[in-house]
Amino acid sequence: MCPFCYIGKRNFEQALEQFKDKDRVEVEWKSFQLDPTIPHDLNYEGDIYQYLAEKKGWSYEQSVQMHQQVVDMAKSVGLEYNFEKAKPANSLKAHCLIQLAKLHGKGDELEELLFKAHFTEGKDFGDEAELLKIGQQVGLEEAMIKEALNSTTLKSAVAKDIEEGQQLGLTGVPFFVVNRQYGVAGAQPPAAFKEVLEKV
Repeated sequence: MCPFCYIGKRNFEQALEQFKDKDRVEVEWKSFQLDPTIPHDLNYEGDIYQYLAEKKGWSYEQSVQMHQQVVDMAKSVGLEYNFEKAKPANSLKAHCLIQLAKLHGKGDELEELLFKAHFTEGKDFGDEAELLKIGQQVGLEEAMIKEALNSTTLKSAVAKDIEEGQQLGLTGVPFFVVNRQYGVAGAQPPAAFKEVLEKV
């Protein structure tokens, strides 16, 4: 649910395309919750602008203006952000779905669909029916998805990823770790990722 993560993903992918050993690179997504305190049954009536204005102490106009800068940044890498549709929600179940997809070699494919669902299509990650549809799009079975969304094992995997991030000193995302040696913080331009890939 971090808008800079989707932008960072695009920039990394662009760098990877230019990297001569791209076939030897394995990408593993790790869970990180921006705000784990959001209630699971939030059902917020307002839009994301209003939600963040209330939470951060901004005016509605400030919230819209800040988001517009992110919309422009996203557009520069070919992404369409529709914040007026985006729904604030607790992301834990979406992260459980990612953990399931990783087990089946579909992590990257699912991550792309989740980003698009949230930022472009305005899907609600608090709605299990929406997550079920997204999971099925990458070929995961219905029963498997339903079990995963409330699985204690997968919730533990999410918590383990978050703890691992904390041990690395992570305070925000996106954050890329290459070969457990080099870190790239933020939605850096493709050249920054390419430099690290070549160094490794």
